[in-house]
Amino acid sequence: MFRQALLGVLLVTAASAQANYQCRVNPQDDVVITPRSVQVVGENGNLVIAPDGNVQFNGVAKSLNATQRQQAVNYQQALRTDLPWIDNGARQRVDQGRIALDRIIAKEVGENSNMRGRLTKLDSQLKEQMNRIIEHRPDGLTFHYQAINQVRSEGQQLVNQAMGAIVQDSINEMGAKAVLGGGGNPLQNVLGNLGGLQTAIQSEWKSQEADFQQFGRDVCNKVVSLEEQRKVLVGTLK
Repeated sequence: MFRQALLGVLLVTAASAQANYQCRVNPQDDVVITPRSVQVVGENGNLVIAPDGNVQFNGVAKSLNATQRQQAVNYQQALRTDLPWIDNGARQRVDQGRIALDRIIAKEVGENSNMRGRLTKLDSQLKEQMNRIIEHRPDGLTFHYQAINQVRSEGQQLVNQAMGAIVQDSINEMGAKAVLGGGGNPLQNVLGNLGGLQTAIQSEWKSQEADFQQFGRDVCNKVVSLEEQRKVLVGTLK
């Protein structure tokens, strides 16, 4: 249960960042956002939209009517707004989970616990993985849709490795604490301390679970809306 609670807090947020939160729409295009244009390129062709609504599709400049131009403007504005929103929201929730777990570990185990360092390292590693999906660049963002499955697999491995080490640290540190504390049965003391840590983490997860799940649904809704806008626009261009 201890391990599952930790996995829940950190991994659900990482999954949300992948814009693939058990959603009926799976992105099939990369998105490159710069001040000069938004490019959507992949299995659905190569669409480039300027801020004023000028469009190139598969390398050909398109003559647009007023409706098409407004659709193009709205779509590129939505991408400029929604991708950073997804990225920022996921990162904030990873931070939120790490801070909460760090606070619990410091209280239940101690300020000098090795688990706190492992948690900080895992946080950094997960954010590096997230940056492979929504890449931060000096001139904007790039969404890499093909990185989603790779990051899901590699992120799971990182979490599994870190959690194994954290669980072992908890046993070692609480065992040492029980021996030094003396009195009673050291094994019972260790189990009691682990139970207290597990309960605290489980309680924290329950307090955050609804927010994380709602964020996932919101991400899915935005992805669905973006895909519908792309289909409508490209359909008129063809």
